[in-house]
Amino acid sequence: MTGTTLTHDAEHPHAFTRGEVGWLPWLPAVAEEELTERHYDGLVDRGRAGSDYFRLLARDPEILRARTLVDKDIFYNTVDGLPRGDRELAAAAVSRVNGCVFCASVHARFGAHHAQRPDDIDLLLAEGTNADLGERWNAIVAASEALTVTPVAFGPVHVERLRAAGLDDDEIADVIHGAAFFNWANRLMLSIGRPVAPPAEA
Repeated sequence: MTGTTLTHDAEHPHAFTRGEVGWLPWLPAVAEEELTERHYDGLVDRGRAGSDYFRLLARDPEILRARTLVDKDIFYNTVDGLPRGDRELAAAAVSRVNGCVFCASVHARFGAHHAQRPDDIDLLLAEGTNADLGERWNAIVAASEALTVTPVAFGPVHVERLRAAGLDDDEIADVIHGAAFFNWANRLMLSIGRPVAPPAEA
């Protein structure tokens, strides 16, 4: 199927949601039965073999492995720095700005779960980055938005706002890492496929 472009008639999502949004690639992913140990090494987590997205990226396993290890360290290594819910908020805010409905749904679910603030996460999805989520989350969202729209627009004013909201230097670094990584990740996902509506919307 090399060189074949896939087209799909499945429904697009109607709105940002915490629901289970699907995703379809424009190019064929590596079939599960064709995965080798080299592919699995790139996937890092063998459970990701069920994902079209990760099996598409597995066409270059070494790059996928590097990408996945960075992703896991940014979001799962919470020994120091931001709590997991705040990291997921940054990713959800970036995805909301970029219009990546799939990524926004995933990180909104994680953010709502880890922070135990589903109503605030839903407000971000519904109203965008102008939603009032309380000053700590507002500062994280504002910093994430600045890094997403025009990275050089992020600067001392955002750092001082984050500090004033109670974040220390390690936590501020985590906001930057999460937002910057997901700005790139959104663009990758938006370039190689598209979201599919949750079953309730289709």
